Amino acid sequence: MPTSTTTRPQAVTALREIARALSAAWDLDTTLDLIARKTTEVMHVDSCTIYLLDPDGRQLRLRATTGLARRALGRATLAVGEGMTGYAVQLNAPVHAANAQQHPRFKRVEEAREMEFQSLLAMPLRIDKRVIGAMNVQTLARREFSGDEIDILSLIGELAAGALAKAQLYDDQTRQIAELQALAELSEVVTSPQYLGDILDVVTEMAAQTMSTGGGTAVCAIFLLNETGEQLELHSAKQASPFYREQPPVPMGAGITGQVAKSGQPIYVPDLQADGRYLRPDMAAAEGFISLLSVPLSVRDRVIGVLNCYSYEQTDFSNKQRALLATLANQTALAIENARLVTNAAVVREMHHRIKNNLQTVAMLMQLQLPDAEHLDTRQVLLTNIHRVQSIATVHEVLSEQGFTLVDVADALRRITRMTADMSGAAERQITLTVLGEQLLLPSKAATAVTLAVNELVQNALEHAFVGRRQGHVTVSLGRGPDDLIVLVRDDGVGMSTEFERHLGLEIVETLVVEDLNGRIRYNQPGDGGTEVSIRMPRAVERVSGIKVSGVEVSSLK
Repeated sequence: MPTSTTTRPQAVTALREIARALSAAWDLDTTLDLIARKTTEVMHVDSCTIYLLDPDGRQLRLRATTGLARRALGRATLAVGEGMTGYAVQLNAPVHAANAQQHPRFKRVEEAREMEFQSLLAMPLRIDKRVIGAMNVQTLARREFSGDEIDILSLIGELAAGALAKAQLYDDQTRQIAELQALAELSEVVTSPQYLGDILDVVTEMAAQTMSTGGGTAVCAIFLLNETGEQLELHSAKQASPFYREQPPVPMGAGITGQVAKSGQPIYVPDLQADGRYLRPDMAAAEGFISLLSVPLSVRDRVIGVLNCYSYEQTDFSNKQRALLATLANQTALAIENARLVTNAAVVREMHHRIKNNLQTVAMLMQLQLPDAEHLDTRQVLLTNIHRVQSIATVHEVLSEQGFTLVDVADALRRITRMTADMSGAAERQITLTVLGEQLLLPSKAATAVTLAVNELVQNALEHAFVGRRQGHVTVSLGRGPDDLIVLVRDDGVGMSTEFERHLGLEIVETLVVEDLNGRIRYNQPGDGGTEVSIRMPRAVERVSGIKVSGVEVSSLK
C-alpha cells in the first residue's frame, strides 16, 4: 500500500516555500492557483482542489484545482455538509478515506471528472474559528493519509486561509476603487460631449465589472424607450450572444423590463426560468441566465429606459450592489439626456456646415462654366447642374439611411447612375451603366467629390463615347490597393481621338480629384477599344475628420 514520501524536514522546507510565495501574491485568483499548485507539490498528490464559501454561507464553490476539469471552475458547487469536502466544513475538522468512493459522504462532481481518483483528504479553511472554505487533496493510487500528512495539510490550510483573507481584502479594495473610478468616469461622461452609443457601451461594461459576483455577471443590457414611448428597444449589451441581441422590442408594461419601465421601481428575480413574468424563458435557458436585477433609468421622475444585469447563477444581490446599480442607472439617465442634447446640436451644426460646403461646390462648378456661357446650350447647362445637385442629394440620402458619418460610395453611385441613365435616355439607346467592385466607405466630403467626379465622367461617356452607335456599356469599378483607393470609369465606345482635349467637364473632374481628394487622374485607351479613366486617391481619405463639439472631436454619431 503506497504511503507518503513526505518527511517533516521536507514539509517544513515546503511550508516555508509556500509562505514566501504567498507573501508575494496579491489578488485572489493568483493566490488560489498558487496554493493549489504548491500543495500538490508538497503533499505529493495528484490533485489539490480549493472551494470557497459563497457570501450566503450555504454553498462551497470550486475556485482552483490542479487535477479536475478547469471548465468546472466557478461553476461546480457543494452545499455545506455535502460530499466529504462539505462534510469537513460542517464538522470544522478534516475528513479522509483511502477508498473515497466508498465513504458514506462521498459525492461525485460530474463535470469535474474526478472518477479516476481513489483517496481523498479534505480540510476546512479557517480564520480563527470562522470557516471560509475548504481544500482537498486526492491521489490516483490508494493511500492511507497519515497523521503527519493531516497535520501538514492543516498547516497549509492555516497559511492558505490567511493568504486568501488578504487576497479577498485586496480584491474588495480593488473592486471598490474600480467602482469609484467607474462612477467618476460616468460622472465625467455626463458633463462631456460624448455620443449616445459610446455612452451606453461604456455603462454596460462598467456595470458588468462592478456588479460581478463570485460566478461573474453574465450580461448587462440597456433598453431605451422609443420615440413613441410605447416600446423598449435594446441599445447595448456587453458579452451578449447574437440570439440575445436580436430580441424584439419590449412593449411598455410587458414582462419584467416593461414593468420596471412602467412602475419606475426596480425588480429582482432570483430565478428567471421559473418566473412567469419573464417574456423570454427560452432565451434565459439558452443563455444560462438565472437571476436578474432590473432598475429604471429615470430623469426627473420620467423613465427613459431600463438597465438589466443578469447572472449565470442564483444571486442574491446585496444592498450595496443594488445601491450601486441604482446610482449607475441615475448617472446613465443623465448622460443619455446630455448626449441627446449635445448630439442634436452637433448634428444641426454639422449639417449646416456640409450644406454650405456643397452649395459652394455647386457655385464653383457654375463659375467654371461662366467663361463659355455665350457658347453653351442653356438646356444642357441646366441638365448638367441638375445632375450635380442630384449627386450631392444622393450622398446625403445615403448618409441619412446608413449613418451620419460614412457614405457607401458604391451604393451612392448605383443610385446616381440610375438617375443619369433615366435622364439621358441611355435605356432607349441601349447603353447600360454598371457599378462594380468593393464597398468604399468615405466621409461625406470625400464621397461628394468622388460621386461628382464619376457623375461628370459618366455623363461625358454618354455624350461622346457612343456617337453614331445605338448600344454600349459604361462600367464604374471601385477597388482598394495597399496605398490607394481606385475608381475606374470605362466605356466600350469609340475611344479617345488623337486630338484629345480636356473640355470643361474634365476640368471639373480634375479639380475635384486633385484639390478635394488629393488624388491623381489618368486617361487610358485599352487595346480592345473604348476609354478608361482612372482615379487614384490616398487611403487617408477614408479617415473621418471628426465633428468638433465644445472643442472635443468625435468621429462617429450613433
